[in-house]
Amino acid sequence: MVAEGFCLNQNGEELEAPPFILGLQPSALVDNVAHVDWSLLDRIPGEPGGSIPVAIEELENILKEVKSKSNSADSSVMKTLAGGSVANTIRGLSSGFGISSGIIGACGDDEQGQLFVNNMSSNGVDLSRLRKKKGHTAQCVCLVDELGNRTMRPCLSNAVKVQAQELMTEDFKGSKWLVLRYAILNLEVIQAAIALAKQEGLLVSLDLASFEMVRNFKQPLLNLLESGNVDLCFANEDEATELLRGEQNADPIAAVEFLAKYCQWAVVTLGSNGCIARHGKEMIRVSAIGESKATDATGAGDLFASGFLYGVVKGLSLEECCKVGTCSGGSVIRCLGGEVTSENWQWMYKQMQVKDLPTPDGICK
Repeated sequence: MVAEGFCLNQNGEELEAPPFILGLQPSALVDNVAHVDWSLLDRIPGEPGGSIPVAIEELENILKEVKSKSNSADSSVMKTLAGGSVANTIRGLSSGFGISSGIIGACGDDEQGQLFVNNMSSNGVDLSRLRKKKGHTAQCVCLVDELGNRTMRPCLSNAVKVQAQELMTEDFKGSKWLVLRYAILNLEVIQAAIALAKQEGLLVSLDLASFEMVRNFKQPLLNLLESGNVDLCFANEDEATELLRGEQNADPIAAVEFLAKYCQWAVVTLGSNGCIARHGKEMIRVSAIGESKATDATGAGDLFASGFLYGVVKGLSLEECCKVGTCSGGSVIRCLGGEVTSENWQWMYKQMQVKDLPTPDGICK
């Protein structure tokens, strides 16, 4: 399913309308996703389950080790695709939910940059705001253990990125939502994007990225939240715990209540236990989809965000938004990588129909 959106100019000619939802991913990113055993996770720097940047040499060493342990006849060992949290969410909105969506960012003039462009454009994502620059495209190794949990090691050093001063009002004009992921290295461009988005009347969604990011750079994050410019915030359970570390109550409910002080919508995802969300005075808890076995948790939160945003855009209730999110989050964990296959989109639509949730226009019931 490919998103569509057109408007007419003064002469009645058809023009492509601005994307309804824009995602800011300053650096285009290519994911290298692989199943590994725990012994390899023990040998790489950082805690399993998190996401910390590595140098290009370390990334190449990890890739080399993964490939050396793989069976060359098994093509499923390593999967390479356009990645990054925002790209996953935007691709899901476009390909699975039919919401016109675009990316703001930059890619390199290398093989990885072309792969990112091909993958996103084939899923109907508007790339007219993606700058192509001379240099390297960012990469990430996503290591998936036997339980389907993922450990991320992104390499952003020397990767091309869009700078704060390159952003223009025209990038945001006519769109309704801006999707962001918190990252200290991108703080300046995030702040610039929020300022321009608010100037154009966009709503802003922020994902808290990782427990390490919240732990190590909490104050700049609090400043963003306290500005009142973040309308919707997503956190997973680990990020929520870090956000309230040191407080008497640091449970997910307390985290949702804390985020709701600053945001119209606050959501904490709980993995196999579903999610908790608040909008205004309403708080809801929704269970996860029991029928979905996790092959790889990569992209689960990102695709949950796709579904939740679809619900908000369509004017669904808070409970329905959460239920759509659990359906879409459940669809991506059924295969390797952060991209939902056609088969798994069909699985999601069936889950939505069973739960009496409105499916995207054009989907056969």
